[in-house]
Amino acid sequence: MARVNEVLREVLADAIEAEAGTDERLELVTVTAVECDPDLRHATVLLDSLSAPAAEALGEARVRLQAAIARQVRMKRTPQLSFGADPAIEYGERVEKVLRALKGSAAAGVVPGVALDEPGASAGPPGASAGPPGASALDKPGASAGQPGEAVQPGEVAEGCNWSGSSGPARSL
Repeated sequence: MARVNEVLREVLADAIEAEAGTDERLELVTVTAVECDPDLRHATVLLDSLSAPAAEALGEARVRLQAAIARQVRMKRTPQLSFGADPAIEYGERVEKVLRALKGSAAAGVVPGVALDEPGASAGPPGASAGPPGASALDKPGASAGQPGEAVQPGEVAEGCNWSGSSGPARSL
């Protein structure tokens, strides 16, 4: 399926670029990925951004784009196309925003904690330590691993954390 998706992405990128020559609403549209159903009946075209005018232009050009696929790719079926914004782009922008905020707060001398109950949150990088080598922040008098929702400062390691990312032996592919 990955090869089909990549071929469709290439064909659609070229076809949209050709359409952009006649429709200026498509000039800044970039195809980032195509996700085709296994039965080849439907395909979702993921774009770097999808403004309302671009979505309208793609809706108008959908039949021509499907015809380009039918001409250039030998497939059992030509998938019906739908268009959407790539969620990976939005996720990347959120990560950049957080990193910029952390960089700004670190420059100001403030390092915010990370709440452990947030999805995907971690207590810090592996091996990070606020004290001498071999000591952890939990070795300090009165320190605790904290409760869910409680902030953990960088360098602290919550009890039970497995930094290796694996609970068993390493596997080779």
